[in-house]
Amino acid sequence: MATAFVGHFVAMARNNAWANNRLLGACTALSAEEFAAPRTSFFPSLRATLNHILWVDIYYIDALLGDPTVLERYHDPPPDFADAGTLREAQLASDRRLIAFCERQTDQSLVGDCVLPRPNRRPPPSPVAAVLAHLFQHQIHHRGQAHAMLSGTRVKPPQLDEFFLAGEQHLRADELRALGLPET
Repeated sequence: MATAFVGHFVAMARNNAWANNRLLGACTALSAEEFAAPRTSFFPSLRATLNHILWVDIYYIDALLGDPTVLERYHDPPPDFADAGTLREAQLASDRRLIAFCERQTDQSLVGDCVLPRPNRRPPPSPVAAVLAHLFQHQIHHRGQAHAMLSGTRVKPPQLDEFFLAGEQHLRADELRALGLPET
């Protein structure tokens, strides 16, 4: 059985997958043109914002896995997905990698070191738990921006905050089953 420390990161990874799938699912109702249309935010479109989330996920997960080629992500990023449907599939694959990584963690591995190299520097290592916390915060930050951008379209933004509370289990059960995730 996972400790509360490990369980928190597993739950965050599952929430991450659920929220990404829900948001990208709503975006599939947009045409490719609407998905790429200029909007006001940190990135200039839903397409750019949601592709950025995937790119950073791949980089961080590769770093967490100790992939020695992680710096190549700066020079060879994943494809820029032009529509939400294909991006949704790629994001789900990335989210499943993150869930699997979190499920393999222990209290000891979460306090171990992870280096997030940059092209022009090698920063000091950070604890795996801090890297995961940062990655989840990054996702939440940019999903919020995408959620706000989506509200300026004809598509109603989905609810993204009904994951953790027991009284809201029925609101996510079908989606979690479809993603192959436990309903709790």
